[in-house]
Amino acid sequence: MAQTRPFLGGLIIFFFITGVCSSADWNILNHQRSVTARRSNGRAVDISLKNYCDAWRMNVELHNIRDFDAVPEECTGIVGKYMTSLQYRADSERTIEECTIYLSTSCGLEMDGRDAWIFDIDDTLLSTVPYFKKHQYGGEKLNLTSLEEWMRKGKAPALEHSLKLFNEIKGRGIQIVLVSSRREHLRSATIDNLVTAGFHGWSSLILRGPEDELKGVQNFKADARRRLVEEDGYRIWGILGDQFSSIQGLPSAKRTFKLPNPLYYIC
Repeated sequence: MAQTRPFLGGLIIFFFITGVCSSADWNILNHQRSVTARRSNGRAVDISLKNYCDAWRMNVELHNIRDFDAVPEECTGIVGKYMTSLQYRADSERTIEECTIYLSTSCGLEMDGRDAWIFDIDDTLLSTVPYFKKHQYGGEKLNLTSLEEWMRKGKAPALEHSLKLFNEIKGRGIQIVLVSSRREHLRSATIDNLVTAGFHGWSSLILRGPEDELKGVQNFKADARRRLVEEDGYRIWGILGDQFSSIQGLPSAKRTFKLPNPLYYIC
């Protein structure tokens, strides 16, 4: 979906961006306006480019900004800096800490082989940042063919905070199910990459088959969870993903957790 990029004129930022997932979804990028902050004393203060880009990134995580094709070009450097920063690591590790607290305090595991946890793969277990580093940190519209060629090489590094959680969950005897929007033809490359990165012992790996091509990612993942619950009898205690499409839809888990990712948006 095409959208006009914001630009910085003088010291005041003007936003001219359009496009939403549906008419029911409000998106701050869909409103043309000049943004000027005001102090409590009433004096106007111009918003800097970094302020705007940090706010843009935050509103992606708050799910106010949706269905964007690319990171605003003025923000690619700031988004790239965030994705390679200690702040991104701290934000991610805090998410993992919350998962661990939940596991320790709120999960009444029955230990009958039907307790389960679902992980997404890309930017949940494996990082695509090395790929997006060569593509303006999301500033280019996503090219699926190019991304899949990179995935086929199996060089994505592990996200260490997620690997720690993966091993803790496995150690508790919970069944680990991987549900990814990667397509079925990437199965061998995906398994090799996961194993090389240190992920071992999952129970099931669910990828998109030809019959899933017309489904949106959210519907595909919800359907996968439905089969896990209704056909396999799993109790899904948690889901960890980096996209809202990984954690929304029914049936859900008892708790869902989202890692930060402003590089792209998948419906």
